Amino acid sequence: MRELSPALLHELEEAAGASLETTDAMRVLAPVSTEHVAVVMKIASREKLVVTPAGAGTKSGWGNDVAADLMLSTRELAGVREHVWQDLTATVGAGTTWAAMQESLAQHGQRVALDAFAAEAATVGGVLATNDSGLLRLRYGSLRDLVLGVTVVLADGTIARSGGKVVKNVAGYDLPKLFLGSFGTLGIVTEMTFRLHPIPAVAKSFTARSTDALELAEFMKRALAASLAIERLQMRNESTAFALDVELASDASVVNEHAIRLEELAGALVLTTADAGVWQVRDEVLKANAEATVLKITALPAKLAPLLAGFAQLSQQPDHHFRAVVDPVGVVTVSCEAPPETVVATVEDLRARLRSSGGNVVVLQRGWLPSLIDAWGIPPQAIDMMRAVKEEFDPAATLNTGKFVGGL
Repeated sequence: MRELSPALLHELEEAAGASLETTDAMRVLAPVSTEHVAVVMKIASREKLVVTPAGAGTKSGWGNDVAADLMLSTRELAGVREHVWQDLTATVGAGTTWAAMQESLAQHGQRVALDAFAAEAATVGGVLATNDSGLLRLRYGSLRDLVLGVTVVLADGTIARSGGKVVKNVAGYDLPKLFLGSFGTLGIVTEMTFRLHPIPAVAKSFTARSTDALELAEFMKRALAASLAIERLQMRNESTAFALDVELASDASVVNEHAIRLEELAGALVLTTADAGVWQVRDEVLKANAEATVLKITALPAKLAPLLAGFAQLSQQPDHHFRAVVDPVGVVTVSCEAPPETVVATVEDLRARLRSSGGNVVVLQRGWLPSLIDAWGIPPQAIDMMRAVKEEFDPAATLNTGKFVGGL
């Protein structure tokens, strides 16, 4: 963190309409509006400051560390600005917590159909910046299917809005999709508009267990092919078996009918009623203790059951504990508690094995892993295009540079 003159610090405070908060590690500034963010970024661009955007910090460890001069907090940019419930749309400030947004929308029986990690604390802007999505993605899609528009402040202080007045230098870009998962490296999202869905009238959860992950994977395939009202579905490893959880959601008559069909599809597997708390497993894995390494693995659906079985086998070794949850769209989230050399070898082996089929391993939490292990692994084939976009939007490397894949 560079030394800044008192005059510059005062100018930043005036621009933000808020006082600077300074700790040993960081200066934090929380502008009170999009326009205030724009003025702060104009000053930062002029002074060549490195700025890192922040919400609640629930995913601050994701990606690489950034040596920033200023943390720009979105906490004052909070609230549901407009809820057009007749059209199933809502516009929300980036600093709004995911839970607070959902609580507000629920007053009209609606929601953003996405189960974000750490919803009680995570901000809407942070969820968008990291492109976080949970198991509801199976039925409703990811954020790219749910975000209709965004307001962003670019590195030079320009305000751009999708679906309305867009400045010349971002014309032709689909702003919502461009900024999803950009980890704050292209601009600061201050407001977004979502497509909404009704809250289901009834939801019921069921669990099947087996000592054979492949048996559960076959059941999962049958269930997905049966056109049931499946809201969420996950596979996970337990201490002595594997579990497949299924949630059905619709009106009562449909749920009851589909529950009967689901039991028929289970065959010899025993299907038991599950508590709704089972859908917190992904959050529990992501909230693993500080010594654990947390990985996000993307893979073809055919590889999911073997991956789950492999982690269960690793857990049988002394001082090894791997807890994994599988999203059927092709994502495995796993917490690894094992000697550092085992975790490093596991990450490197998986990256090598999955590369040819387009898969990857991202380190969300390092735990005891040495810093020489890059969080993102080998950059994707589109890295040159990604660098060109970064250069166009942030040529002075003002915003979160180094946080994202390939040092972006």
